[in-house]
Parts: sequence; C-alpha cells; structure tokens
Amino acid sequence: MGLDMNKKLKILELLEKNSLVFNNLDKLFLFLSDSMNCDVEEVKKIFYSLLSNGDIYEIRKNKFITIPSRGYVKGDFSGTSKGFGFVKVKGMPDDIFIPANKTLGALDGEKVIVKIISQSNEGIDGEVVNIYQELENIVGLVKVVANNFFLDPDNKRIIQDFPIVKTGLKIKKDMKVLAKIVRTEKGKVKCIVTEILGMNDDVKTLELSLIREHNLFEEFPDVVVQAEKSVPKTISEKQKKNRLDLRNEVIFTIDGADAKDLDDAVSIKKFDKYYELGVHIADVGEYVPVGSVIDEEAYRRGTSVYFPTSVLPMLPRSLSNGICSLNEGVERLTLSCIMKVDFNGKVIDHKICESVIKSKARLTYDEVFDALSTGRTNEKTKDLLPYFKTMRELCDILESNQEKRGALNLEIPEVQFVFDEKGMAIDLTRRERNDAHKLIEDFMVLANETVAKEFDERKIPFVYRVHEAPTKEKVYALCDFLKGIGVRYPQVPDNITPAYFQEILNTVEETNTQDVVNKMLLRSMQKAKYANQNLGHFGLALENYCHFTSPIRRYPDLTIHRIIKDYLHKKITEETKDDLDIFAFDAAEQSSECERNADAAERDVDDLWKAYLMKDRVGEVFDATISSVTNFGVFVALDNTCEGLVRIEALPDDTYIFLEKQLKLKGSSNVFSIGDKVKVELTNVNLYSRDIDFKIV
Repeated sequence: MGLDMNKKLKILELLEKNSLVFNNLDKLFLFLSDSMNCDVEEVKKIFYSLLSNGDIYEIRKNKFITIPSRGYVKGDFSGTSKGFGFVKVKGMPDDIFIPANKTLGALDGEKVIVKIISQSNEGIDGEVVNIYQELENIVGLVKVVANNFFLDPDNKRIIQDFPIVKTGLKIKKDMKVLAKIVRTEKGKVKCIVTEILGMNDDVKTLELSLIREHNLFEEFPDVVVQAEKSVPKTISEKQKKNRLDLRNEVIFTIDGADAKDLDDAVSIKKFDKYYELGVHIADVGEYVPVGSVIDEEAYRRGTSVYFPTSVLPMLPRSLSNGICSLNEGVERLTLSCIMKVDFNGKVIDHKICESVIKSKARLTYDEVFDALSTGRTNEKTKDLLPYFKTMRELCDILESNQEKRGALNLEIPEVQFVFDEKGMAIDLTRRERNDAHKLIEDFMVLANETVAKEFDERKIPFVYRVHEAPTKEKVYALCDFLKGIGVRYPQVPDNITPAYFQEILNTVEETNTQDVVNKMLLRSMQKAKYANQNLGHFGLALENYCHFTSPIRRYPDLTIHRIIKDYLHKKITEETKDDLDIFAFDAAEQSSECERNADAAERDVDDLWKAYLMKDRVGEVFDATISSVTNFGVFVALDNTCEGLVRIEALPDDTYIFLEKQLKLKGSSNVFSIGDKVKVELTNVNLYSRDIDFKIV
C-alpha cells in the first residue's frame, strides 16, 4: 500500500513539474517509467488509479494536470431541488456555487472536478468539467408513464426521473427498487434495476430503501464468501506459541443481551498498592491479513452498522461471531493491555502483548448491575461478585479523575425500540444506561489512552481518535444562546477547556433546560474523527486517545492492532515508517467517512421507526419540550425521544418575530423559547419523509 503511494506521489510530482504533452499515452507512460525506473505496466496501473481518483485531469487531449492546480479543484457535488448545486472541496471554508447550466449533469453525491470561474466577497462560482466518480446505485420508486417505466429517486436533491432499461426483474408501479446508473455517450442518464426492495407501502421496504440509499449491504461479495470458507473454527497450537497464556485467569465479557460480536473481555485483581486491570481484545489481525479480500471489504465498509432490527457487520459472521468473538468457555487469541493502576487512578506500569484467553463467563450489563445493586446473583455471577466490587472501586476512582480533569459528561437521550417476533416495532422509550455500562466504558477508555500514549511516545505512525477544541466563534454563539434562555455562564477564558463546558453543564443539571443545553453544547463542538496525528481528545480531556478495543466492528482498531503486532514482532524500522504513516492516514480518512455515513443511516432508520410508531397516534396530546426554534416554527421533543415540528401557523394566533441569537419566537402575547415545556397535539405523520407534525394545545 505504502510503496504504491510513494510512486503515486512521484507521478504527480513529474506531471506537475514538467507540463507534459505527448502525442499519445504510450509515450507518456514510457517517459514516466524511465523517470521512475519502474515497469510500464505498473506505471499504467497507478496512472489510471490517479485519474479515477480525480488526482489528475486531462485538460486537453493527452495534456494532463494535477488537481488541485491552475484553477481546477476536486470535491463532492451536492444538488438542489432548483437544479443548481454546490461543491464541497476539502480544505476550502466555503462551497463552490455551480449554476444549473454548468453542472455537466452531475448528480447529488458524485465526485467532480471543477474549474473556478470567479471569486469575490459574494463567494466562489465554478463549472463542473469532469465527473470522476459517478453514483453507483440509486434508490427510488417505479413510476409508469405511457407504458414506460421510470425511476423517481428517493433523494429529492436529484430532480429528474430516469428511464428504466429493461432487465430480467419483474418490476411494477409503486415498487421501491435499487438501480444502477448508466450514462450514454450523449450524457443522458438511464438506469438498470438490480434489486427489488418491496412495495412502497411497507415499512420494512422503506427501512431497506434507507439502508441502500446509504450504499450499505447485508451480503458480502462472492469472493469474500469464498475466502470465509478457509477461516479456521478453532485456534491451533502453533498460534498459541510465544503468547502470554491467560487461559486460567478469571476473564469475562460484559455486553448487551443481544450482542453476538464480543470483542472485549476484562480481568481485575487488587494488590497492596495497585489494581491490575486487564483489557483483552480479539486479535482480529491474526485472521485478516493486510490486502486480503476480507481486509479490502472491511476497509470499504469501515465499520459495522447497527439498526433496530439488524446489524450490518464489517467482517463476515464466521469471524465477527465466530473465531474472533470472545465467546464463553473457548480459547481465543487476543491482544492484551494489562495495566497496574495505583489507588489514585494513575497507570504506573503496563504491558501490551499477544495473549490467549478462555472467557469464564458471557455476562450482560443487566446481570452485573443487578448483582452490584441488589446482591442478587445467578449461577454465572455468584462467584464473580467480588470481582465486580473491585471493578466498581476502580471505576469510582477513574470517574473522580475524569471529573477533576473536566471530561464532559454529556447525557444525550437515545431511543430504545421494542419489537415483536415479526420484527415490527411496538413501542419506544429512552434507552437506560446503568453502572455496569460505565464500568466497561471507563476501562476501555483507560486502555485506549494507555495504548495511544505508548505509541505516541515511541513516535510510531498510528491512528488516533481525535476531538479538537471548539472554535471561539462557536463558544461565543453558545454563550449568546445561554444568555437568551436565562442560563448564567462563566466568562469565556482565553484557552477553551473541557472544564469550562462542564461548568456550564453543572449549572443546568436537573433543570428543564438540561437536555437542550446538552444538545446545543454538542452542536458547538467539533466532530470526533480519526487522524494519523495525535491532536488529543477534547471531550474526554485527554492528550492521548485511540480506538483499540473494537477491531471486529471498527477498521481503525484493526489498523492499530496490525501496527502493534508489527511493533511486537520488531517489523517496524525507520525505512518502513513512511509507508506505515501513509497506511495510517488512508485508514483514518476512510474510516471517518464510513463512520459519518453509518451515523446518518442509523439516524434515518431510527426516525423511520419513530414515525411508524407515531402514525396511529394522530390526535393524541403529549407533554413536550421545545428543542429548537427557527423562523418557520419550533421543534419539540417528547420524553420517548420523538421529535417533530410545530409550524408557525400551528402556533397560537399572533405576529411572531424570530430572535435568532436567543432562539426565540416572540409574539405580542406569546413567547416560545428553547427548553419551554409545552403540550402538543400530534397532527400528521409522513412515513416517506419521516416528518412528524404537532400543534400547540
């Protein structure tokens, strides 16, 4: 991977420096091959991959330039219902405006090369000159016009319907389908139906449509299914050699009742001056070699995605639920981070090593919580209760430290659905978290910090989980909002720290504005992401942090497991560090993008099931809290986490002014502000748009 990257950079450097024009491509390839002293076929392969990735562009016949340069940039195209669009370019603060007649027929979500036409204080205008990455798939509704089938895209930022090219699938009107985009030589767009998702009036069809809209699939490609057959079911004696043998230690897993991919186990002992905490993580790198077909698919997926009724795993189930899952009573290969933690919660020594374990018990959060809070135990927990108590002791120390350093304790409500045996939602409520969740979370955070710190100090290329401090502008905007809703806040310091935010959270604890302030505070912060630079984690108030504990379901964890294993086996040299850094950078970028897509998909599907559960409750009255205020109405949140809109015309008759900084709608006799408690009546639910409408009672 790294070697290729160095050659890619060399080709880009040669193109940029030499302003090359050749009569034909063969001469160009020959020149590049001679300059780089490598095989022509390899040059061709790398050149075409650069072309398909938008890193180079054929500005005229056989004349190539690197992107960005000479007023050309590349980015993601966002369409609008009006026909014009915008292009987001990495590193540019503002999007480029693309007039409707300059889009080159680009569709929302495609990657394009743009020529910048003009720049002014008003913004940047551009023209799409090349679509270098087309949409693979599109989800939509089958329509019939004059006996011809057309696809009406679900994505409303794609404004035209596409003719459906006949295929072997029997489609009919009002079916939801997945289709492949086909562009003709004249630039016209048609589509071929590749999968029938179901009829438009079925909620399960709508759920599947949303999953496909985010380009997510349950099934693995045939090559992965074939490769999966050779995955071993048990570990061999050879694999156990030179590993720390922990099979006789008291090690167990604690997860949700429905979890099947158990990638972390814990052990704990207490000595005279310290605790010994072991965090043992499935050694996925042992079974997924770099560059294998399973690895390439895991890289493409980036993460497992969790929906209310299903999981789309990053790895095939023979790995995720089988040989890599730390199931009870079976031997498993692990990477262990064993920490000596003093009674002040400081890690005074640690060891990271390859190990082999045999989990004594597969426990649930509820079982552990029940044992700790009531003393009631079952067959599995009765012998382990002393260990739980020791875990809680250490956890209390760690929580106290988190508080002292100002780590943020944001309580954002999450939804918990209840489904019947047919997979239909029958109820929803707020997800409850108990102290057993905290035990595991705190221990995983400590292991993640310990691993990140060691590799940062060793200056070995790595993938970090980073969360940068919010900008001053965002903090001042938050303060304006707090002032508007009457919440006192401390003076903004020169150096924004997590402790400053925690101070604000403490002032609204157990008030009717707590949820709203939590949300607004979250919005003011930057989004956590993966990076090959250690930029610290603002929310946790940590200088070092990574994701080491979930390699079954997150690619960055798998990436750093490989780096750790290479380090343990002394495979990392000064010469290989550059390649490793490029590998870490690529994995971080890809994983961050996959995570954003997975988050959006999970949110959309949750919203669909919320709408489904509310659709038969039109006319009912609910207690609600105003969660957001706009110039067109107010959003309200119910206790069960459902949110909906009260349009301005559904507010009591009045003439309203929108006070943007204070987030208020103010009339002559009514005022609606964030955090206000209101009674609302459900007036309308739209399953297709997932919109829920209320009116103030």
